[in-house]
Amino acid sequence: MRTRATELFGIEYPIFAFSHCRDVVAAVSRAGGMGVLGALYFTPEELELELKWIDEHVGGKPYGVDVVMPAKYEGAELGDAEEMLGKLQGMIPAEHRKFLDDLLAEHGVEPSTETAHRALLGWTDQTARPQVEVALRHPIALLASALGPPPADVVAEAHEKGVKVAGLASNARHARKQTDVGVDIIVAQGTEAGGHTGDVSTMVLIPEVVDAVGDETVVLAAGGIGRGRQMAAGLALGADGVWTGSIWLTVEEADTPERAMPKLLEASSRDTVRSRAWTGKPARFLKTAWTDAWESEDSPGTLPMPMQFMLIADALPRISRSGDGELVTFPVGQIVGSMNQVKPASQVVYDLIEEYVESMDRLNSITED
Repeated sequence: MRTRATELFGIEYPIFAFSHCRDVVAAVSRAGGMGVLGALYFTPEELELELKWIDEHVGGKPYGVDVVMPAKYEGAELGDAEEMLGKLQGMIPAEHRKFLDDLLAEHGVEPSTETAHRALLGWTDQTARPQVEVALRHPIALLASALGPPPADVVAEAHEKGVKVAGLASNARHARKQTDVGVDIIVAQGTEAGGHTGDVSTMVLIPEVVDAVGDETVVLAAGGIGRGRQMAAGLALGADGVWTGSIWLTVEEADTPERAMPKLLEASSRDTVRSRAWTGKPARFLKTAWTDAWESEDSPGTLPMPMQFMLIADALPRISRSGDGELVTFPVGQIVGSMNQVKPASQVVYDLIEEYVESMDRLNSITED
């Protein structure tokens, strides 16, 4: 295939695969697309090891790194990361801590007295910058910002190293903010997507963003894209490629938690919900007792980013290990209804392309004399 996205990175297919799993990233890049590693849950030291592994296993193919550098979040003015963590921990209300403890106890999740050492991770500018520094020490081809426009100095530094920069946008106004700071690629993500997402559908969003940013900026369609027909639709709407995420949660290489995998394979497209129950900002998740509880009348409500994640960070691994399993949830988009079979990542890439070609053949036959 030949689009501006494939020409920009020298890849065979304009398929970008976001994943927190290094094996998935490497497998997709080797198969002709571009894997993009989500850096959020890694410390800088861990990210260094992950990227070194990818360098050694990607076969010389290009790959990217995705960070979270939100422009607005609670405590942005509270000093460095360590100082911010301490002050924000003290700002979490006792009623929220009690609600969480009661919820965990109700579902048989064992209590813990350990401190959550990963309470902030990359949820802030201060904690994401060390991740950016690590990423730019490696031969990455793309640096993506998953939540808000990246700082202009980060964009400039990436460009100095020959690295392209992508920014996620959920409406045309956000897309223009991204181009204002110099990003090369807009990931136009519709509400169908997993993780942080807006409320405009992909079908409506893509042409709006394409028109808003003009011909100089590459646009990738995202949100509910996991089939070749959807890929064809994204390109027909004016995008130069597709950004995919959820579909890589159920490939053979994925490190998806054991208790979450069957839930994903069995879910329908109606089994997701936009919720603030994980990060404090609207994000699409698998609908479970966890998301229900935070929307219930008994809930004290969610906290602003990054305090909501700080509150629950210690609970998440315990939920995965113990309890009745009803609280287990996972960021995933509405495409989950089509994710009902475990396949190698390379096969998912080839299936996308095969169905894309079939779709184009069908469209071409409609217009033939």
